[in-house]
Amino acid sequence: MGKGKNSQKRNEQDTGRKREETEIQAKEDAHLEEYGQLTLDRNKGSRRIHLITIIGEVEGHENLSGSSKTTKYDHILPQLAQIEDDESVEGLLVLLNTSGGDVDAGLAIAEMIASLSIPTVSLVLGGSHSIGVPLAVCTDYSFIVPSGTMMVHPVRMNGMVIGTAQTYEYFEMIQDRILTFVSGHADIAYDQLKGLMHNTRMLARDLGTVLVGKEAVDAGLINEVGGIKEALARLYQMIDRKSLGGGKN
Repeated sequence: MGKGKNSQKRNEQDTGRKREETEIQAKEDAHLEEYGQLTLDRNKGSRRIHLITIIGEVEGHENLSGSSKTTKYDHILPQLAQIEDDESVEGLLVLLNTSGGDVDAGLAIAEMIASLSIPTVSLVLGGSHSIGVPLAVCTDYSFIVPSGTMMVHPVRMNGMVIGTAQTYEYFEMIQDRILTFVSGHADIAYDQLKGLMHNTRMLARDLGTVLVGKEAVDAGLINEVGGIKEALARLYQMIDRKSLGGGKN
């Protein structure tokens, strides 16, 4: 009788454990589908890494059409605050494939990531254009795949624009915020970046510069050409160094 009770108890424990694992997996799947986020913790060192994806257009205060693939900054910011507050999260990996979007929203996300106390790494996949540039360089270390692209161009504005000196001064102020942030978080000078932004020789219908893979590294925007293997290896290294008291980088 005692053996039967013990066996029944073990079965109940196993069933409860499987149910809990299934619920956790379901929550992670729903979180990934809704926000493009999940926690990576099955690596060799069991390091807990939070993954955030910045895909499509960065959405600001106005909702874009339902058919547009967007990243909502009002979803990302609370998650970043939660990551900073969660002592179990050891690192952040940011995957980017974005056409740009709202300047204020993009800079808000970039500033938030840059202020995290945990090691952070970004990986540009496909493209990281316009406001995607600050988002790519805001981490402690950055990668771009060989075919990845980055487009640097002047600020554009939708809707009615009043042709006054104050309007152009406002545009200059917005561009200065972007140039200052990027030059402060990447190995590129303010004036050099401004030159790329106002380049007239590359784009037929616009100003700006498109950099592909190694060109972004050579320009000083991105640290290294690499993929997910290299990005995770670097993040593991940074986490291990920090745990030994050596800082994030």
